Amino acid sequence: MDEHLDKFITYLIAEKNASPYTIKNYRHEIGQFLDFLKEQGIDSWDGVDRYVLRRYLAWLQAEGYVKASITRRISELRSFCRYLVREGILDTNPIRAISAPRVPKRLPDYLELPEVEALLSAPDATVPQGQRDRAIMEVLYASGLRVSELVSLNLSNVDLRHGQIRVWGKGAKERLALLGEPACRALMRYVQDGRPALIGNKATSALFLNRLGSRLSTRSVSNILDKYAKLAGLERRVTPHIMRHTFATHLLDGGADLRTVQELLGHADLSSTQIYTHVSQSRVREVYRKAHPRAREQGSGGAGEQGGRGAGEQGSKGAEEQ
Repeated sequence: MDEHLDKFITYLIAEKNASPYTIKNYRHEIGQFLDFLKEQGIDSWDGVDRYVLRRYLAWLQAEGYVKASITRRISELRSFCRYLVREGILDTNPIRAISAPRVPKRLPDYLELPEVEALLSAPDATVPQGQRDRAIMEVLYASGLRVSELVSLNLSNVDLRHGQIRVWGKGAKERLALLGEPACRALMRYVQDGRPALIGNKATSALFLNRLGSRLSTRSVSNILDKYAKLAGLERRVTPHIMRHTFATHLLDGGADLRTVQELLGHADLSSTQIYTHVSQSRVREVYRKAHPRAREQGSGGAGEQGGRGAGEQGSKGAEEQ
């Protein structure tokens, strides 16, 4: 059974062009299932039935895995067994006999515009690393790139004249990410001043470099955001994915249509983008409650007609700014 996993991993790399992160997860978590089967005395797929699978689910729950983690493992096993069916190793997919636990959908967290501005202003743009860090955060907010896409960028992928970056996303799908003028200015300053100072004597095509002149890692980008969130006085942790959520949410708040946001994010399925509409709708409700003179009970917090009109003007102005 282990050799089947090895062949599946090879298939993911060669045919699906899966990311190293995906490969690592699949190898470890499917391997964990195969180890469980061995402990159960099962050494062939003939012994894998719904009762064994239910025992595996119970074991995962007893080990303290959360629903999202269990659901991911079931999805990985389902893909693995689909591959085995395709290769003629299995007649049917045994994972179809069980259902993964329901995971409640959480609305994505995002930053308000003043928080973004405080974050972008935090780096010291007079030193090379500060120029790099400002450019990184400007690009993340302007383009909505995944952190894996950001760190894999090469200098040749950037077209500052047209304000765009050529990106290879999930499944090696190519797309163009767009940059606004502030992001272009920050990136230009980094490329002209900061990057030459960081690269030293090394020869590399990587766009974003660490202090040793090597390609920056995803962990380093996370640490950079965490550092400047604290310096900016933000009372929350900021991650690369929160920057991506912020990009999408602010676009929709500003009037962008869902298909455009889907294209810019590199989502294959529109349903992946639709979660952001819930965020925008919740903001609409919040603005309505503050702005409409009869959205709340008279006298509860002084929501008179004059106060409502003023809040409406303020809410409208905020929406235009975003």
